[in-house]
Amino acid sequence: MGPTNVALVKLFRADQAMRDAQERLDAATKNVRVQDRRVNDLTEKLKLAQLKHRELQAKSGNLDLDLRSRDAHIEKLRTQQQTAHNNKEYQSFLIEINTQKLDKAKVEETAMAMLEQVEAAGKESAELAASLETETAKLGQLKSQIGDSITRLETEIESLKGPRNAIAATLPPKARIAFDKLAEHHDGEALSALLKPDRRREEYVCSVCMMDLVTDVYNKLHTRDDMVFCPSCRRILYIPDELPPEMAVNKKKVITGSLANAGASAGETERPKEAPRAKGRLGEILTAAQGESVKNAVDADQKPYEFHVTVDGKVMGIYKGKNAENLERVIRFRLDEAGLKQEVHVNPVVHEHPAAATPDTAPPTHSETPTAETPAASVPESEPASSV
Repeated sequence: MGPTNVALVKLFRADQAMRDAQERLDAATKNVRVQDRRVNDLTEKLKLAQLKHRELQAKSGNLDLDLRSRDAHIEKLRTQQQTAHNNKEYQSFLIEINTQKLDKAKVEETAMAMLEQVEAAGKESAELAASLETETAKLGQLKSQIGDSITRLETEIESLKGPRNAIAATLPPKARIAFDKLAEHHDGEALSALLKPDRRREEYVCSVCMMDLVTDVYNKLHTRDDMVFCPSCRRILYIPDELPPEMAVNKKKVITGSLANAGASAGETERPKEAPRAKGRLGEILTAAQGESVKNAVDADQKPYEFHVTVDGKVMGIYKGKNAENLERVIRFRLDEAGLKQEVHVNPVVHEHPAAATPDTAPPTHSETPTAETPAASVPESEPASSV
């Protein structure tokens, strides 16, 4: 790979190391963060409760002042009543005094209710203050228990930032921007390594989404310095250390002279061309099902096989999978998930080659499960893989 791609891989690994340390720090401080949020919530609730308590106290004070003012006014009216000059004037003062007493009684009821609210708000504030004190003490204990771990992890993160930023500075701006966007979108998984499911065939897939890649993707990455993106997940592709050229690129075998004539006389024929694959929504579903089934094969340390896929009686093309049963099950699941009710059949691909007629080279059917002793279907080494 060129210097840009090499630097991208170094940045990817440095970024992964820093993110791993950050995840360990987040895990170590999880309980502290939960307790800290609890303390903050209680602090906010206490502030609101205290504010409400003060407002109610102010309203209660105003009502008390109003009552004292009404008492003074009633007393003044009584004094004036004593100096009335005639009965009519006396009765007028009496009516006004009684009216003031009625108004005062209403204010007294409101004041009594307000006092109950003030008392309840004060009790709530006191309970919240006690809870806050308890939770704050717990927070202090948690911080003291993991203080050393936090300090060590924070130091580790700071030590990793320097090399990571230094590598990023060596990248061209375009490559650095692309990496940062993908890292943010995929939670740090900005790059994806090439994967070669079958060592005997020159075929490659994206190790993250298991999408088939064009055959010359390895040569592009090996001989050029351009960024190559997966057509499905859009991650930047790179060549892993365990896939050097001598393992990745198959050499074509040259057959000359009597060997070539012998092969022709034996009735060897070229592999038939594959039927065009499905397009549109159905094509996307079948391709995704192929990726999942191939991943199942890789996880089981098996090679994927090729199968004819038929949907509602129409041939959709040749797709790879762990075995016929697994591929058909994955396709049915994804069709149901998409709300499509269609009949699916998956059958092994039979190659017209003398070696393919033997039981050992036939791909597994619904009732078969490939094992380490089950060889692959015979395919010429020089044939390119189907590209998506």
